[in-house]
Amino acid sequence: MESRRWPIVHILGILNMNRTLSPLTAARLKSVSLVICIALLLSGCSSSSDSSAGGSTSEASGLQQVSLQLNWFPEAEHGGYYAADVHGYFADEGLEVTLLPGGPNVPVVQSVAAGRAAFAVTNADRVLFGHQAGAEVVALFAPIQNTPRCIMVHRESGISKLADLRDVTLAIGTGPAFFQYMQKHLPLTGVETIAYPGSIGPFLANKRFAQQAYIFSEPYVAKQQGADPVALMVSEIGYNPYASVLVASRKTLDTQSDLAQRIVRASARGWQKYLDDPAETNALIDSINPDMDAGALAFGAEQIRPLCDREAPSAPLGQMTAARWQTLIDQMVEIELVDADKVSAARVFDDRFIATTTTSP
Repeated sequence: MESRRWPIVHILGILNMNRTLSPLTAARLKSVSLVICIALLLSGCSSSSDSSAGGSTSEASGLQQVSLQLNWFPEAEHGGYYAADVHGYFADEGLEVTLLPGGPNVPVVQSVAAGRAAFAVTNADRVLFGHQAGAEVVALFAPIQNTPRCIMVHRESGISKLADLRDVTLAIGTGPAFFQYMQKHLPLTGVETIAYPGSIGPFLANKRFAQQAYIFSEPYVAKQQGADPVALMVSEIGYNPYASVLVASRKTLDTQSDLAQRIVRASARGWQKYLDDPAETNALIDSINPDMDAGALAFGAEQIRPLCDREAPSAPLGQMTAARWQTLIDQMVEIELVDADKVSAARVFDDRFIATTTTSP
């Protein structure tokens, strides 16, 4: 069942992505899109109506069916959630979890707030934007403690930290919060910003070119193409939202706290397994994402591991603190993306389901 559903959902999502696909992949996906749409209509789309209630119980497996909406196509940043499926941790909790790949046009937070998905994966700043817009979801578990966002530059540029970013062309997407924070806190002398091209082609052609990136993605591709990239982590200037955060609606927490406890517990086991031994999980992701190869996933897992380190080694995996959330709120207020009277640290997260002890990665 799962082996049929994964490719269908992934291919539908990937048709809307704004990252560059190989011509062969794009042609193959477009040619089968109509068939895939029909297949989806015939096989399980009806489950969305049950998502806000935690889903129905499968007659075949006896497991409670639950949807988990991802914020992007399957990559290493989702590794722990896939590991919970691959290694049976969701099943151990009586759950049959369908992980739904996302993409640039998938309204992740809104889907959970509206009950179209029981749970989702997003980043902490997106949780705040949801509250600002009235879509109140609650963060339950934050495996990636330090943002993977970075600015990628050439080593030949001599730039080794964000404070020294100058005299380059910087390709950046429209309206990312981290860049607005950079503009507020860095001189950016001689930096010319242009629209993010969706590929590393311009980067490869110009040593004075810089671009937005994720530490586990674009630097790997650039290295494979012969470049010597340096990743300047956005967190070094203090902008550091939690990433790959598991969220749910407040209704789910109020009416099905046991379900929330079980999915957090299974996800924590999955993330610990992925950090310890990602190979089997990466093999699954490789099989369902045609743009991820084994090398890229191995690189991604290696890069993500230190991002999951907690401030205190004894702290549980996925921990969150009110202080971190308040810092992020203050930063969003400073750059005028949220209003202080609409977003409260006390309402954006709930850490009661996080285990009190977790083996450190």
